[in-house]
Amino acid sequence: MKTVLTWHEEMHMSASTDVARVEMDAKPDHGGQGKGQSPKELVLSGLAGCTGMDVIAILKKMRALPATLKIEVEADQTTEHPRVFSRIHLRYIATGADREKLEKAVNLSQNQYCGVSAMLAKTAEITHEIIVD
Repeated sequence: MKTVLTWHEEMHMSASTDVARVEMDAKPDHGGQGKGQSPKELVLSGLAGCTGMDVIAILKKMRALPATLKIEVEADQTTEHPRVFSRIHLRYIATGADREKLEKAVNLSQNQYCGVSAMLAKTAEITHEIIVD
């Protein structure tokens, strides 16, 4: 696995792999222009993507795909530098889902498959909830 970071201007940077490019920037109050997610926001996006892909793959095998799936991620940070995540909460929101199968898929992702969750759990308490409409 490899990524290459390129600085563009001010705090605007991009990270590229063989297949995709992601824009990063700081918020205006931190010297950025808001042209991309901050690095910590990208970590949370990576967590959402990792568990989301697990959940969809598991539900697909169960033949129980939901009509929609959205994952909201919120995190608290420590106050001292380096400021790391101390608590992360994931909210899985689905429509047209079998709640029991969705719960099983989420638990498998969080407890067995999602490597990003496993890494972050070493420094942060990770909790989740499931909402089915």
